[in-house]
Amino acid sequence: MIDPGFIREVEAVVFAADAPVTLVEIARHLSAPGDVAAALGELAESYAPRGIVLVERGGRWLFQTAPDLGHLLRVTRETQRKLSRAAVETLAIVAYHEPATRAEIEDIRGVAVSPGTLDVLLTAGWIRPAGRRESPGRPLEFATTPAFLVDFGLHDRRDLPGIADLRAAGLLDRTPLDAPLDTLLDALLDTGEMPVGDVHSKGQALGGSAE
Repeated sequence: MIDPGFIREVEAVVFAADAPVTLVEIARHLSAPGDVAAALGELAESYAPRGIVLVERGGRWLFQTAPDLGHLLRVTRETQRKLSRAAVETLAIVAYHEPATRAEIEDIRGVAVSPGTLDVLLTAGWIRPAGRRESPGRPLEFATTPAFLVDFGLHDRRDLPGIADLRAAGLLDRTPLDAPLDTLLDALLDTGEMPVGDVHSKGQALGGSAE
């Protein structure tokens, strides 16, 4: 039996956090040690039927609006701006092949990636620099972020649409050049409309014209 006071502390920490938090980060703020994972499990169960739910995304916990109630907030928070096709394609390539260099992204797309495209995804918090590859020129690699998992409603990258089929076909085990772009793009777009909000809250809708 978990101490109700301990559960309340865990709840307060997650609620007050300005970003999704890990078990270690939660434990750092508690008055005494305890089973944080178990407390989160009880909280998630108690919140499940409510308008706000507690969820785990990529090893981080956060409160969010219940999925079936998102439409209630759309009128006040949704913007009409959409990601360009170039940005969607770039995000799909990074998501399914991370870490990926700019050259690999360009090889798959068949066209140059503009700095603006990467800037949009970096500003949205969906991709991040992931170090430099130990190859000539030591190119910068890009990978997805925990915010990407949160905004796309994914527990981890294994939940990406079609990723099991792509891996079974060997398309994720070889170089990015071997993976057909349309397959990756269609799979990512299967996630549907993005959460509401503007780009600074990672909430633009997918789609838009090509660059």
